[in-house]
Amino acid sequence: MTSEDILKLRDTAEQTQVQFKERVTRDNRYDVGCEMVAFSNSRGGKIIVGIDDKTGRINPLSFQEVQETTSTLGSLADDIVVPGILIDIENVAMEGGVIVVATIKQGQSKPYRDNKGIIWVKQGADKRKVFDNSELIAMLIENGQVHPDSTPVKGTGIEDLDENTIKDYLIRRFRNDFERQELTLDDLQHQSPMVIASLIGQTPEGLLKNYGLILPDGTLTLAALMLMGKYPQRWLPAFTVRCVSFVGNSIGGTEFRDKSDGDADGNAVHLYKYIMSFLTRNLRRRQVEQEFNSPGELEISSATLSEIVVNSILHRSYVIEAPLRVFIFDNRIEIHSPGLLPEGVNTESIKNGVSMPRNKLLFNHGIHLLPYTGAGSGITRAMRFTPGIKFINDETLNEFVVRIERENVNENDRDNDRDDRDNLLNINKNVNNEKNPNDRVDDREEIDASDYIPYKKLDGKQKNIIQFCSIPRSAREILEHIGYRYHPNHLTRFIKPLLKMGYIEMTEPDKPNSKNQKYRKVQKA
Repeated sequence: MTSEDILKLRDTAEQTQVQFKERVTRDNRYDVGCEMVAFSNSRGGKIIVGIDDKTGRINPLSFQEVQETTSTLGSLADDIVVPGILIDIENVAMEGGVIVVATIKQGQSKPYRDNKGIIWVKQGADKRKVFDNSELIAMLIENGQVHPDSTPVKGTGIEDLDENTIKDYLIRRFRNDFERQELTLDDLQHQSPMVIASLIGQTPEGLLKNYGLILPDGTLTLAALMLMGKYPQRWLPAFTVRCVSFVGNSIGGTEFRDKSDGDADGNAVHLYKYIMSFLTRNLRRRQVEQEFNSPGELEISSATLSEIVVNSILHRSYVIEAPLRVFIFDNRIEIHSPGLLPEGVNTESIKNGVSMPRNKLLFNHGIHLLPYTGAGSGITRAMRFTPGIKFINDETLNEFVVRIERENVNENDRDNDRDDRDNLLNINKNVNNEKNPNDRVDDREEIDASDYIPYKKLDGKQKNIIQFCSIPRSAREILEHIGYRYHPNHLTRFIKPLLKMGYIEMTEPDKPNSKNQKYRKVQKA
């Protein structure tokens, strides 16, 4: 560090990672030690001795003061900081004397305390005490001593897991074993998880216990619930997804192209499908083939979107109780994941394939349910398809943001979107106004025996809807899940037949037009 560097730091004043002290004295020894504790518990920083923290006036140290100060700083790192830390000390020559710079690295043994047992962290240019248990847990997680996805979720058991998701997990996990037994996917899809697990000499619960997803007493871990739960948000209400497509480029905008009434819920597989459906229906498609009716490609590679979405679900902080947020603006997409990158990883290292998952159970087992390789190459692969991705580790908001630039939507597109939205609003309004009880008919009574289709012969979209409704879903959620806009014609085409055949049912059958109406899977299906 040079004298010019010192002047630049002085001119920018104290900040999160820089503290000035004119001198280290008997009166402020404890305070300086507490600064070391705060830096160690945060992102590290520098204590610069020889600058007045109130006025910024430079007052260099004499030779004797330098000797005493460097010795004192070393003692404080041992005596005040618990456990003790190593600091780097650099003496920088200035006109009239020397400035002492002590560099404190981010600690590897968080949480650090002072010799009175108090935990300090940085907050802006100041420091504060920590009393909240969640902050202590976050420090232990950063230090690798605790993995939040392995924590038990009290009151849960294997009955709270979705059978079809367990089945998918087992089939994919043990695919090679089943292939050696000459069992086909079709053979396995129609079997129960118990039968599938018995083919490898186990029970579903026994297997999940062996892998640490279920604890010995039968309690589910957070990872098991988020990966395979029927309805994880019953116990983990904050771990949802919020998706908004704005008109314009401001998060404070009040005009939307697409905005759900509430947060999306469900397990990791459901959340992944929900986000991908939201992105694909709101992004533009480019015609890349000569044929007019060819589907075209998304303006942003679907491979990129898939990798980023999977990463956001698996690597978000499950200590911070906040939803994962996905925003589409005219000029960009942003995915906001709660929590900063884990310690030892930064925005540059992840571009080079460095992977240090904070949620090891989710990461190791999600590979059998979500589309990723598990080799830490997701970000590099996404960047290959879409080089302009930006990664922001936002310490102010305590979240990791992925930003993907897109071409601005032109005015004609905006007008068309407004027309589509207005038409949909009018349609929905007309549907909701049809409340003549004499017009209501029990959908199941209308079905003719010849209209019934056995479950095995339903098409993939119908089976998808049935399984999606393991958790009660609104009509809008169902249609969005399979990639369609909300429209009465789509209700008639996709939802009513399954109602008539008895595969799904209304949560409020006596109020078919209720705004709170949802549809759930009939268990016998």
